[in-house]
Amino acid sequence: MAFKHGVYVGEAATSLLSPVESTASLPVVFGTAPVNLSTKSTVPVNVPVLCYSFAEAVEYFGYSDDFDRYTLCEVMDSHFRLFNLAPVVLINVLDPAVHKTTVPPAAVNVTKGIAIVEEEGILLDSVEVQSEQQPGGAYKRDVDYTLSFNDNGYLVVTVKESGAIGNAASVLVGYDKLDPAAVDSSEIIGGVGSNGKVTGLELIKEVFPRFGLVPGLILAPGYSQDPLVAAVMTAKAQNINGVFRALALTDLPTDTVKQYGDVPSWKNNNNFTEPRQVPLWPMVAMGKKKYHFSTQVAGAICATDAANNGIPYASPSNKALKANAAVLKDGTEIFLGLEEANYLNSQGILTALNFRGGWKAWGNYTGAYPSVTDPKDCFIPVRRMFDFVANTLILTFWQKVDNPANKRLIETIVDSVNIWLNGLTSAGYLLGGRVEFRREDNPDTELMAGHVQFRVFLTPPAPAQNIEFVLEYDTSYLGVLAE
Repeated sequence: MAFKHGVYVGEAATSLLSPVESTASLPVVFGTAPVNLSTKSTVPVNVPVLCYSFAEAVEYFGYSDDFDRYTLCEVMDSHFRLFNLAPVVLINVLDPAVHKTTVPPAAVNVTKGIAIVEEEGILLDSVEVQSEQQPGGAYKRDVDYTLSFNDNGYLVVTVKESGAIGNAASVLVGYDKLDPAAVDSSEIIGGVGSNGKVTGLELIKEVFPRFGLVPGLILAPGYSQDPLVAAVMTAKAQNINGVFRALALTDLPTDTVKQYGDVPSWKNNNNFTEPRQVPLWPMVAMGKKKYHFSTQVAGAICATDAANNGIPYASPSNKALKANAAVLKDGTEIFLGLEEANYLNSQGILTALNFRGGWKAWGNYTGAYPSVTDPKDCFIPVRRMFDFVANTLILTFWQKVDNPANKRLIETIVDSVNIWLNGLTSAGYLLGGRVEFRREDNPDTELMAGHVQFRVFLTPPAPAQNIEFVLEYDTSYLGVLAE
């Protein structure tokens, strides 16, 4: 030891740790996008992209109002434009190298030096412009003409004055175009290829390593009504990166299931019955635009969490949607009364209700209800609070992994967690919570092996879904007549 003479100061690690709270409502969305309109040098295919604005999302993926063909666009429109929320992770599975069709050359009129091909999804690099008088004689791009897209996503061929097209009244234009219909459930489910390439829902595991954000909601609008897709979404929600948990928002079909009375049997027959799954029916619309219900419920959940400091203790039920109709896939409007909506709720299905104050999400139960009545598994906000607490504990105490398992470590964890849970309780997010290090949970054999277990008790508030008033005629008030 070096010789010292004087006054010296050292530092010790803080005995309490501030919680690193998880992103309880971060949506991770799988689907298709008009990537031919992307302005990026590399088109994002099976790559998670974190977007904080509509403009940023359009830069990566392009945009189209054709939500049937480009499902990510409905999330971009709903989340950024209607709900004004951010961020969202978007994952496009449409590969322009694979999901495409070839359109043979056809005549297009040239007006004032411009020819417009009124077709979405055209791949610029595939375009060939030929002379109508000499078919097969291809003009040269950027020499005879330039290519661009207009606001509708249509191809614009602009004739160069010095080029060979000259004053031709028409040209032949051939091209490849995106074929979103070629994307099926297998692309959404994805997997790991022989080359190690990760695709589809398997990419959920890359979100946290890439962005340091924990997925909160998993969506695949337009595909989640497929029982296999929904099953994989739910399985991924139960175990992300081996430790984290999320919630899958799964739509029920509105093309084959058109009557509310048929929805519960379809739900049960197709196993939309898991605690980390929310079955949703029908679709909703705003003006001429139709949205899968999962898209708008994600917005309602995120908006509700944002109003509560990011704590997911409140149910999305009775929270506003950005819609003016509930519809089927073909656009037929659905008007559910309170009795019909409550029937769906009683079968573990969240629906849309226009009862007071406009269209709102209606329902508190996960898909596990009514078979499962454990509050932590059947109530959406209770399930999400358990997952939020679990994810936060992992993020906060990961820094303590491999530290010496001594009394100081145990006291630091117990004190830090109790202070955090007390804060959640005093704010009304919990009715109560505590952590205990119990000797019976930690036998010598486990401690010798480096396994330390803490038991966390917590009680999130259940939603007050049934408020009842009892009215009684009180004869004592008749005496006022004689006063």
